[in-house]
Amino acid sequence: MGFDKKTYVIPEGTTFDGDTIRVNGDVVLSNDCQMVFNVEAQRLFAGERTTIEGDVQTDGDVRIDLFSTVEGNIACGGDACIGEGTKILGRLSLKGDLDVGDNVEIRDGFTARGWINIRSPIPMVLYVLLYLLELIKRGHSEEVDRILQELQRHDQVIAVAERYLFLPQGSSVGREAVINGSLQVGADCTVTGNHTVKGNVYVAPGSAVHGSIKATGTVVIDDQVTVTGNVEGQAVTVGLATVGGDVSAKKVSLFKNADISGTVNATEGVQFFDEKKKKMAAKVQRFRENVDVVDEVAEML
Repeated sequence: MGFDKKTYVIPEGTTFDGDTIRVNGDVVLSNDCQMVFNVEAQRLFAGERTTIEGDVQTDGDVRIDLFSTVEGNIACGGDACIGEGTKILGRLSLKGDLDVGDNVEIRDGFTARGWINIRSPIPMVLYVLLYLLELIKRGHSEEVDRILQELQRHDQVIAVAERYLFLPQGSSVGREAVINGSLQVGADCTVTGNHTVKGNVYVAPGSAVHGSIKATGTVVIDDQVTVTGNVEGQAVTVGLATVGGDVSAKKVSLFKNADISGTVNATEGVQFFDEKKKKMAAKVQRFRENVDVVDEVAEML
């Protein structure tokens, strides 16, 4: 699956351990998000007006945008860039350089082993703009072109790790998670909380969701998955999995050996499938996507 800014991605092997989320990769929180857990990751990137109601611990860099809040401590193994108006209600400790904007509050102080840069209240881009306007007024167009080319060469691009947790804009993750988009849970994850999802849900094999799932779209629970609560969506498919609560949808598809502890409510009917039918559906889907051979599909049909 390619990157989708409206999908909450929990990467393979992520664990929700008590009040802490441990990610073997980067954590990327979009604007206006709320994270009610502690976060342990390789790096953390948080957008504007984001709230983290716990501690942050990273092996690498931390970048937090404007007017955000971290209610705990930050222990950063690399550089830290803290945007204007951001509040850190605990202590900030880092092994690299510190870059802070105007009106940043670090309540319990900070320790940094590298350089410390406190930015001016007037953004650097404004200084550059004023300088360029003055050059234009004086007719120095060649100098303007040279400066613009230099800025373009030094434009910084941050590459996110191959494995990352991504939270869409306006979403909240906690014991009661509200996701402003779809949800994709990678393999072998342990996830805590009831999830209300404004989109589709896919839970990969070997994962456990300790809570309920309620989606406005389709829900697919793959093999060897455990969901301790209810599962609700427009259409729900449950493989060789365990659901500790009820399953509710217009259409429900169940593997014949699925373990459902509660009731199954399907207004438009329930369909059961076995391993052969499951394999046939997968073959047909791959054929439609032009990644399977015609003869093999024809044989199964």
